[in-house]
Amino acid sequence: MKFTIFQESRIGKRKTNQDRIAHCYSRDSLLMVLADGMGGHLHGEIAAHIAVQYLTHVFQREAQPTLPDPGMFLSREITMAHHAILDYSIEKGLREAPRTTIVACIVQDGFANWAHAGDSRMYLLRNGRIHIQTHDHSRVQLMVDQGLLDVRSAAVHPNRNRVYSCLGGTHVPQIEFSRRTPLQSGDILALCTDGVWGPLGNEGMLRGMSKENPMISVPSLLSEAESLAGDRCDNLSLIAMVWREGEDDSIDFADAVSTQTMAISGFTTRIDSFQRVRPTAKEMDLSDDDIEQAIQEINSAIQKFSK
Repeated sequence: MKFTIFQESRIGKRKTNQDRIAHCYSRDSLLMVLADGMGGHLHGEIAAHIAVQYLTHVFQREAQPTLPDPGMFLSREITMAHHAILDYSIEKGLREAPRTTIVACIVQDGFANWAHAGDSRMYLLRNGRIHIQTHDHSRVQLMVDQGLLDVRSAAVHPNRNRVYSCLGGTHVPQIEFSRRTPLQSGDILALCTDGVWGPLGNEGMLRGMSKENPMISVPSLLSEAESLAGDRCDNLSLIAMVWREGEDDSIDFADAVSTQTMAISGFTTRIDSFQRVRPTAKEMDLSDDDIEQAIQEINSAIQKFSK
């Protein structure tokens, strides 16, 4: 496989960052996953962390160096991540199960499979256009689908952050799965939270992602989204990957990845963990000791459901 990938997450104007992002690849398979812990619910950042770390953990176990069925992997393991979050909430005696959106994509054999629940998005950009975009599982999107709102009104609607499908919570998630989609050289896959696409819109996402190396375009897009959102800026997270096919060197980035020399059992992983960007803030959801304990409990939940 040949590709260029970059990810970044920022706290915005919030006290904590409840987004979690990761990518992980073997010699012949790549996983990208992003989750947005729902701030209106208890321990949203923990729900997002469980979801992202769980999928990454199982991917490392099973992609040796490929997955037998990427679509089935997403179906099975996203559902298991949901149950791991519920189990965590039961063991902790939480009054309300923590919740998170999720979007995950696997690239293998030149094809992409993805799945999502909630309003975190994945874009497939091709030849300067948005070729495919995930469909938000939100109240506002339902109103747009029914002709009750236009896109501009939806962008400023007071209920634009209300989702009807997520991991955790009391309802079984409605997970939407893609078809097995062939990739072309130069295709861009971008996974992002609503903190990014909300201020930018599709036009801003397309303009920012179509021009440059993701090492440059990702930080630039996050900065633009921060500026547009102002004091209401949510957490912002974005993973972008540019696909290269065969011997095509038309996209010759210095940081391009080639997995040809990796060992069959080898993996490269980057996962963003708990961050305390503003340690002087008076009100924190979790202290440093709480973080360490939470990580241990998360690892225990993941081990239990990934056997």
